[in-house]
Amino acid sequence: MLRRLYDWTMNLASHRRATAVLAGVSFIESSVFPIPPDVMLIPMVLADRAKAFRIAFICTVSSVLGGFLGYAIGVFLFEEIGRPMLELYGYGPKFAVFQGKYHDWGAWAVFFAGVTPFPYKVITILSGLTSLDIFIFTIASIGARGLRFYIVAGLLWHFGEPIREFIERRLGLLFTIFCILLIGGFVAVKFLI
Repeated sequence: MLRRLYDWTMNLASHRRATAVLAGVSFIESSVFPIPPDVMLIPMVLADRAKAFRIAFICTVSSVLGGFLGYAIGVFLFEEIGRPMLELYGYGPKFAVFQGKYHDWGAWAVFFAGVTPFPYKVITILSGLTSLDIFIFTIASIGARGLRFYIVAGLLWHFGEPIREFIERRLGLLFTIFCILLIGGFVAVKFLI
């Protein structure tokens, strides 16, 4: 089944509307969606390495714009959307303590969440809720998301076909590592908030 999903994703990555799908996934992941855009970015770069940096650019811009949606949820819709999402992930009880420290470390929190598997959407919402300076939020988001997506695209562009062969030979192992990192990000949030 994993092989069929991989093949389907690779076919989708070369579809003419793949960049629109990538932009949509990158945008919504920054505010509410749990799956990172890497699931589209990686196969798209592998399918057409010449477009690697264009793909990273689309991913970065869409993700930062989606971050503004998360920020707006924190400002205007925290009780309706933000709090239930924090409760869903189990972050509610520790939130008050975290909120007090956020202004001192907000830019670093945005940067950390933007680069790592840590759920960036949680930080975008918290940034809006705590009224983190929008300029600081924007600069940290551009730097972090750009760094993350351009490094992935650059490595795939540089190593290309050997990376693709490596992924295809070790698909099960890489999928397991991806799941561990994704779940680890949510667990890290649980203990940090």
